[in-house]
Amino acid sequence: MADLTQHEWRRQMEHDDHAVILDVRTSRELEIGIIPGAIHLDIYQAGKFMADIQALDREKSYYVYCKVGVRSGQACNIMQQLGFRYTYNLIGGMDNWNGEVTSYNNQI
Repeated sequence: MADLTQHEWRRQMEHDDHAVILDVRTSRELEIGIIPGAIHLDIYQAGKFMADIQALDREKSYYVYCKVGVRSGQACNIMQQLGFRYTYNLIGGMDNWNGEVTSYNNQI
């Protein structure tokens, strides 16, 4: 797992052909928007979260974010314990995000 600044996270993700963005916030938090292309997996729905994580391709690179970076860091640690090698936590999360945001409803 690596904690990356917004600049590092975006730059690395843009050059990563295996990048997958994961949003681990609650459904209610999605009301402020979601990073385009992100997959929503609520870390607080532990059973579903674990099942969904287990189904992911362990060879991909996962760029994970939440509101401030704590839960996404926890998600990255869980993923590392499950054998994921490439997990990247967004330091500061959505609170510090100044990139593009879209409505979650547009993603479904």
